[in-house]
Amino acid sequence: MAKPLNDEIAYLVRLHLQKLQIINLPQKKMKTKKITILVILALIIVSCSEVDKLLTFNISNQTTFTVNSGLPFNSPFEAATPDVTTNSTSEFKNNNTNVDLVKDVKLEELKLTITSPADKTFSFLKSVHMYISTNANDEIELAFQDNINSTANTLNLTCTSQKLDKYIKASSYKIRTSVTTKETLTQETTIKADMKFKVTADPF
Repeated sequence: MAKPLNDEIAYLVRLHLQKLQIINLPQKKMKTKKITILVILALIIVSCSEVDKLLTFNISNQTTFTVNSGLPFNSPFEAATPDVTTNSTSEFKNNNTNVDLVKDVKLEELKLTITSPADKTFSFLKSVHMYISTNANDEIELAFQDNINSTANTLNLTCTSQKLDKYIKASSYKIRTSVTTKETLTQETTIKADMKFKVTADPF
């Protein structure tokens, strides 16, 4: 936003100066004028950047799901996930906007963390796909990861570029998780999913 604005304003300022014949002032005076113009442009660019920040904020949600022990490997398994409460109305209000002024919502980050057993890693996992839906909106894919090769207890998924406005504006949404393992688990494994959404909206 800043660069096009900078170019346009610079052109308009130069055109105005030409009309006023300021462009033909002595060199010393012209130098002072140029410095003044540059300062004004810098202030406008900074102000524009600050407005962008005001219109963009993050909402974080969390849920958990469990991968059962004894499952056959290389076969997809649907992990049950409780409904996620969004608290979107209060989140929007805290950021000086409301549901009607929200323009765009995208998933910025989805991080999985094994919470139990404590020493378990994602070495057992081959792939994971997570989907989002509400009672009023169709299911779409939220994030995924295939060909997993991890020995850590945390895993960042690849986020899709889906527009999620209507899901995050709802009072709650459903998450469906499909996992495929590459080994049979001997213990039930509980996984926490931390989701961070980027919201773009107009202020009040």
